[in-house]
Formats: sequence, C-alpha cells, structure tokens
Amino acid sequence: MTTPGYDQARVERRRREHERQAVVFGVLIAFLAVCGIFALAVYSGAISSPFNRPFTTVGASAQKTYPVPCLPAVEGQPDGALPVAYTQVDVRLLNASAEPGLAGAHETVLAERGFSIMEKGNVPDPLQESEIRFGAKGIVQAYTLAAQFPTMRLVLDDRTGSAIDLLIGEDFDPPLDIEDVDVAADQPLPNAEGCVPVDTIEPEPRIKPASDDADTVRPAK
Repeated sequence: MTTPGYDQARVERRRREHERQAVVFGVLIAFLAVCGIFALAVYSGAISSPFNRPFTTVGASAQKTYPVPCLPAVEGQPDGALPVAYTQVDVRLLNASAEPGLAGAHETVLAERGFSIMEKGNVPDPLQESEIRFGAKGIVQAYTLAAQFPTMRLVLDDRTGSAIDLLIGEDFDPPLDIEDVDVAADQPLPNAEGCVPVDTIEPEPRIKPASDDADTVRPAK
C-alpha cells in the first residue's frame, strides 16, 4: 500500500517531466517556424541567401576591376576606329590556369583566323578570369582580339609597343565561332561600356612570364 507522501512525490516528478517536455517541444516548434519564415523570405527574394556565392578556384588570385580605355581617334577613320587586320595583331598567349594545354588550344583557333602568335608561356599567379593586357599603342588590337570572345577583361599596362598578351584564366571562355564574331573590316569597333580616356588611367605593371630568366618565355603548358 502506497503512502500519500509517495504518491505526491510521483505526481510532482511527472509534472516536472511534462514541463520539461513542453519547453523542449516549444523551442523546437519556434525554431522550425523561424526557419520556415527565413526560407520563405529567401524564396520570395525579400532577402539574399548567405550561401548564395560563386565557387572560386583555390589558388586563383583575386581580380580587381580595371578601368577600360576607350578606343582612340584614328586618322582617316572619322566614324571611329576600325578593327586591325588579324594578321597585324601580335599576340602572346599566357596560360594563367592550372589546366595544361590551354595556350596551344587557343593558338590553334586564333592562328587559323590569321592572328600572329608571337610566343606561348605561363604566368606565375593563376587568374580566375581571362584578360587581355595591352599598352596605349595596342588598344585597337586589344579590342579586335576581345571581339573573338563572349566576354573578356581588358587591362591597360605600361608596355610601350602594340603587341598584346592574352592571359587564359581558370574560368576561360573559348573563342566564339567565327560566324558569331561581330567584326567587319569596314565597320568601326564599339567602345566598351563605361570606358574612359586612356590618359586618365594609371597603367598596371606588365606581367612577366614565369621563367628563371624574366626575358625568356618558357614553353606553354
């Protein structure tokens, strides 16, 4: 036969267990409600997801935004600068990624179109996106080459000649099919959106290929 005191202790113990269960379930329900509201807000576009960021390649250097020079005025071309004949565009191909063979693959396509491939090599630091580097005398050449690609970063550097460098990054876009290239010998090239006069830009230092001798380009990957 149980005593009233024992029954009362058991009732109190059950009451505390029920209270703890109510607190636990209440916290879980509140947490799920908050998650549901957050998911609905992300889905509707009211807020951006903290996980919505692009994948990046480990080791690829961060690329800043560079000002792009406008096309120069060319004597005898009052309507705007015409593209340079492909055979007069001297290009150095530099692999700026960890994937081998990119310089050679680009050489095959560009050389078939008539571009003059001077050299192939590598750069010491990988890039995420491809870019064309050129000096003040190679702006029209750079625009002419850039038209071969769906997108291309243009970077003015401190070189003095008209030869240009194509640095092939990790996320490179291959050249457009020849029929999709919007270049005609008698049609002026369009300026890049947001371009600025070349004399307002501080040129970047020219990138040297990865080599024991800074003046020698080693074979491309």
